[in-house]
Amino acid sequence: MALESAPPGSTLHAVADEGVSLRDIAEVIGRHLNLPVVSVPAEEAQDHFGWLTMVMAADQPASSAHTREQFDWQPTRPGLLEDVDKGHYFRQPPESETRRQ
Repeated sequence: MALESAPPGSTLHAVADEGVSLRDIAEVIGRHLNLPVVSVPAEEAQDHFGWLTMVMAADQPASSAHTREQFDWQPTRPGLLEDVDKGHYFRQPPESETRRQ
């Protein structure tokens, strides 16, 4: 629908969530990997995250409000946190697949 009818130069987001915090994402990942999630003070961020510091510090919320309105569309799939929390990103491949690598 977007490819066929969105005006040229449109910015569209096909996301169900609005304003998911990095902390919430880290907590879900930490829970699945059995790792503690701790805050890193801003003055230590560069040493901890390296080049990712700029990405981690940027406030870049994604919203589908415009997309929903323009196309009378509602997301039907799970949101980010629900999807990650299902655990399929953390499953180990079958042993037969690991031997091929």
